[in-house]
Amino acid sequence: MRISTIQQFNSGVRGIQDNYSNATRTQEQISSGKRILTPADDPVATVRLLQLSQESNRLEQFSTNMTAANNSLTQEEAILNSVNNSLQRIREIAIEAGDGSMSDADRQALATELEQREEELYNLFNSQNARGEYLFGGYQSSEQPFVKNPDGSYSYQGDEGQRSIQIAGSKYVAINDNGKDLFVNVANVNRVNTEADAANTGTGRISLGVVEDKTTYDNTFYPQGSVSIVIGATGDSYEIVDSAGNPLAPPVTGDLEENDEGGYTVRYAGVAVTLDGELAAGDSFSISTGDSAGSTNRETRSILETVSLLRSTLETGGSSSEDKWQRRDVIAVTLDNLDNAMNQVLSVQTTIGARMNVIESTLTENEEVSLINTAVTSELQDLDYAEALSRLSLQSVVLEASQQSFVKVSGLSLFNLL
Repeated sequence: MRISTIQQFNSGVRGIQDNYSNATRTQEQISSGKRILTPADDPVATVRLLQLSQESNRLEQFSTNMTAANNSLTQEEAILNSVNNSLQRIREIAIEAGDGSMSDADRQALATELEQREEELYNLFNSQNARGEYLFGGYQSSEQPFVKNPDGSYSYQGDEGQRSIQIAGSKYVAINDNGKDLFVNVANVNRVNTEADAANTGTGRISLGVVEDKTTYDNTFYPQGSVSIVIGATGDSYEIVDSAGNPLAPPVTGDLEENDEGGYTVRYAGVAVTLDGELAAGDSFSISTGDSAGSTNRETRSILETVSLLRSTLETGGSSSEDKWQRRDVIAVTLDNLDNAMNQVLSVQTTIGARMNVIESTLTENEEVSLINTAVTSELQDLDYAEALSRLSLQSVVLEASQQSFVKVSGLSLFNLL
């Protein structure tokens, strides 16, 4: 077969170019440390590397989210610790105020401290994070959740939402708690209205009602709506009647037994009241549910409302029997409501701890996945330097040989034989 000079030349050049290209590619691999320089080098591995890169970006975002969530929960936990410390001090003040030897001036001093504690709680409930977001406003993080009204009462302006953030593929964690569930919807032991009948002939009075057993109250008392305690003919017994004055079925009666404070405690369907003073036969004292509009004796009472009521009671003072009874009742209800509030805060703190544990365990899981992804990426992408250097050495020899052979062959001519 005849081979023209131009064919011979082109074939030699192509050989040199191919060998040079192979050597150059190997040199680029060694310089970059990567086995795959273009998708064409390994299409399957390239697709897998793209997936691993996307997963790495997701894990990095999750890590950022977990840091933000942990910071938010840590701040909330610290604030709730301050809230509980303040509530504990208010509880101590309430106990001090119940001391019968205290003067009005002493109680006024306690009221002054209560005012400061009330303001402290108000500010804590309106706490913001480093980004200026309100922690306890639910979804309304840009609006102040608690506001003080002109009449001294408080209103909650947030919602009942709870913001969450993604920390893994299908895992979200709550990063806040709304102020309504935390500080407003606190179980109120004084959720009933009590009143002495205007036609009573004795001087007896009835205390604020206290719900001692919520389950019994919900199942028995609440459906009835209203009952009355009627003093028996001898003045030392009582009967519970319905709102129409009819005996209950079966009848509920009992003897009036004096308690440690000189009054008479009567219990019915989870509610306890105390009767004081001279009780005359036929005197009637009503107990009714306190869920009517405008009633302060609702099923729930906010923390700020509880503290404000105690403060105003101590500021009012007074040394009459009625003043003492009213003060005693308010203090008793305040102590129970404060206990409910502290238990509610502690319950949320427990959930915060659980959420932080979830973040910690998820962070560990994500770090393990990241390590595995890094190992797989390295296996697919990183260059085997020993193999590459050996290959480059061989390719260099081949390139040099092709160049030398091209020079030798291209120099051949029939004129050399003449």
